[in-house]
Amino acid sequence: MFNTDTYELKMEAALEHFEGELRKVQTGRAQASMLDDVKVEAYGSMMPLNQVANVSCPEPQLLQITPFDPTNLEAISTSIRNDQSLGFNPSDDGRIVRIPVPPLTEERRRQLVKQLGEKVEDARIGLRGARQDALQEAKRKKEAKELTEDDVKAVEKAVDKLVADFQAKIDAAFKVKEQDILKV
Repeated sequence: MFNTDTYELKMEAALEHFEGELRKVQTGRAQASMLDDVKVEAYGSMMPLNQVANVSCPEPQLLQITPFDPTNLEAISTSIRNDQSLGFNPSDDGRIVRIPVPPLTEERRRQLVKQLGEKVEDARIGLRGARQDALQEAKRKKEAKELTEDDVKAVEKAVDKLVADFQAKIDAAFKVKEQDILKV
């Protein structure tokens, strides 16, 4: 018989990636995960921010970065300032980098929801890719006489049900994040 577990794992990975992308989208409140993609040039190579500094949120509208090595302070500020997708303007006092997280404007909220829509579509593309792989594998097994026509139909139904379940999870996560962004 046909095993759909590997394709279910691919769909699970697409969902996890989508949820990770959702965590990166700011909602007007400071979250340490907002800076997960920031790379800092330290010790002659590009390193993730969390490997050269501690990121915390002492207040709802403020991120605070404490470098492990104070000589990296300027590089951290520069890396955050240069990442245009964040739109942050960090300031430092010689020991700590502080980043005020501005409240979202209505226009910025709409723009973020639109970006979320693109991320939803990317996740759906991942699901469709896993579905396509499963159906091709089933057809290959049918041609090799390992599966019957009825088995292929059953596989199609099982895979389509998996895709529908994962799409429902993606849509639910999107709705929750959309409400969070649009809430003033």
